[in-house]
Amino acid sequence: MSEVLLKPLRVVRTRTWAWGAGAVVLLALPFYLDRFWLQAGLFAMAAAIGAIGINLLTGATGQLSMGHAFFLAVGAYGYCVFAADGGDGLTGLGLPAWLAAVLAVLVAGVAGGLFSPISGRLSGAYLGIATLALVFIGQHVMFNAHDLTGGANGRDVPPLSLFGLTFDDRELLVAAVPFGSAEKLWYAGLVLLLAGALFARGVLRGRPGRAMNAIRDHRIAAGVLGVPVARHRAAVFVLSSMYAGLAGVLLALVFQRTVPDYFGITLSLEYLAMIVIGGLGSVSGAVAGAVFVSLLPQLLTRYSDALPLVSAPGTGGIAPGEASRYLYGAAVVLVVLFLPGGLVSVAARRRTRTHTEER
Repeated sequence: MSEVLLKPLRVVRTRTWAWGAGAVVLLALPFYLDRFWLQAGLFAMAAAIGAIGINLLTGATGQLSMGHAFFLAVGAYGYCVFAADGGDGLTGLGLPAWLAAVLAVLVAGVAGGLFSPISGRLSGAYLGIATLALVFIGQHVMFNAHDLTGGANGRDVPPLSLFGLTFDDRELLVAAVPFGSAEKLWYAGLVLLLAGALFARGVLRGRPGRAMNAIRDHRIAAGVLGVPVARHRAAVFVLSSMYAGLAGVLLALVFQRTVPDYFGITLSLEYLAMIVIGGLGSVSGAVAGAVFVSLLPQLLTRYSDALPLVSAPGTGGIAPGEASRYLYGAAVVLVVLFLPGGLVSVAARRRTRTHTEER
């Protein structure tokens, strides 16, 4: 009997130690990694935040969205407009950077709220096509509203400033290690990702999550059971848009310049690939898929000289970005065929097998 009781305790202790070790490693990485890897990690964090948002919408509620890039652009450019002082000839309100970030996320949520009546009337491929229109509208505005966006050349991103600390390239010595913008933003990104993941996990495990799953599985039956379908669909669309806006703000801070070309249809498709590869309806799956899809181009770019068929753009081979799309496109096909639950289903199967062996 004592052995039976000790096995679950050992499993809990092992998981606790694993999470603790992972947290220590993440906190220590800025002291050892160069700027390239830190920026790659920050891209993955921003992608994970956005992927959590679209997973709440598409994975948990069943609303297909192909316009996620539009809401990322709203967050990125909204932050620039609110935080910039207008010294570069572009529109800027000169607000404190932390307030500008909050307002940018709220504006992205408002944009989602304005679109939510349409999302409430459409479903499936029709909703996907309607959200796709947002990307084309956003591209038109970004290229032509020069005073707001800077046009095709984009605009500079003001650095974040919080509690007297400015997240720019001015070096800050910590334990004799110089901290630039990437090192400072690393910890801000970790906090934002952790907060976003915990909040989404709480939503999915509570009554809203059960209602969202009911709407996804059978919308009419959910309404008969008393679930306010329209209200939940609209609320999830707003929440997903706010996650995208937050991801856009973080991406803008990492890039230090926003350009319209980045926020196109390709970015929206990448987010759909993230949640399919990681696992629909799962927070950890969204994070895993985001890390895979966002880091793959960075790795191919870094090691293009050592990889067959992959070479720097313009040198005759397959460019790293193009090769990465081939690879995660193939990954989507393989996941759909052999792992319908995504990457997280592998870990779930292992846990189930462990529990079965303990019994």
